[in-house]
Amino acid sequence: MDPHDVLTVSRRVWPGDLDELRHVNNGVYLSMLDLPRTELLQRSGLWSRMRAAGVYPVVAAQTIAYRKSLQLWQRFTIESRVLGYDDRAVFIEQRFVVDGEVYARAYVLGRFLRRTGGVVPMDELARLTGIDVAGWPVDEWLHEWSRGVALPSTRRPAPSVWA
Repeated sequence: MDPHDVLTVSRRVWPGDLDELRHVNNGVYLSMLDLPRTELLQRSGLWSRMRAAGVYPVVAAQTIAYRKSLQLWQRFTIESRVLGYDDRAVFIEQRFVVDGEVYARAYVLGRFLRRTGGVVPMDELARLTGIDVAGWPVDEWLHEWSRGVALPSTRRPAPSVWA
C-alpha cells in the first residue's frame, strides 16, 4: 500500500483494556495506536528499508480527543494515515471508529532516529523512502501544536520549574 493511504485494522476491547469505570482506559488508547503505525510502515514497504538503513521511528508528541467510550467486547477499527511532513517530522492522524462513527481521534508527531545515534533529517528520510515530503505539507495548526508542546532538545537543560 502507499504510505499515504488509510490503513484500517480491526480490533476488539478486551478485559485488560478497561479501567475502574469499565471502559477503555485513556492510556490504553495510545498504546493501541502503536501497532497500526508500525503496520502502516510494514505494508508500505518502508519498514524494511528503514531497518536496513539503521533508522527507526519514535513518537515525539501526541494528542488525543475522546468522543465516546469503547466498551468491553466491542469491535472497532483503527484508521491510520500520514497527513504530511515538515522539515523535522511526520504527522499522522489515527481514529478509533465504530460502524463508521469516530469515537476518538489522535494526532501523532513522529521523528526518525539512527540506531547509531542522532535524528534523521527529513531530506535524508525522503531519499531513503522515495517520498516527496515537500509534496505533503501539513496544516498550520499542526505546526502550532507541534511548537506548543515541544520540549527542549536533549542537549539542552529541561529543569522542572513550576511558575
